[in-house]
Amino acid sequence: MQYILKTVALSLPVMVTFVDSVGYIARVDGTSMQPALNPNSGSEDYVFLSKWAVRDMYVQRGDIISLTSPKDPSQKLIKRIVGLQGDIVPTIGYKKPYVKVPPGHCWVEGDHTGYSLDSNTFGPVSLGLMTARATCIVWPPSRWGGVANEVPRKRQLVSLGKSKSSID
Repeated sequence: MQYILKTVALSLPVMVTFVDSVGYIARVDGTSMQPALNPNSGSEDYVFLSKWAVRDMYVQRGDIISLTSPKDPSQKLIKRIVGLQGDIVPTIGYKKPYVKVPPGHCWVEGDHTGYSLDSNTFGPVSLGLMTARATCIVWPPSRWGGVANEVPRKRQLVSLGKSKSSID
């Protein structure tokens, strides 16, 4: 029994450090990221969310990220980056038909247009709200593999700013 307690006492700080610094596995709920994630109704993907990948706020168009909702800080969202600072993005139902993404922000959308709480609802998102980047699908086994980093053709930009973004 003492061995088990010692093992737990030594491994717990290592696991906490790993989750806080490197990443963790999370379940993707809902249909907003279909077909990239949860392609079939009733199925749920589990993805590895890498905190390490966004530690310097360096992201690209097409990355799928986890972020804190700008409307409800207790809610986590998983969305695709469609536009970076300086980009001019066509919107869907937002208060303006086009938005120039301000410095230190990005434009995020779900792949399932119209079924997503995203920048078309709350506008550009501060890069400081990013918590992690989805790097691979870990469950179910039939979907193991990397997460595609591509902006859907129907969501192409009007004008490109910088090709990559980072907060200096």
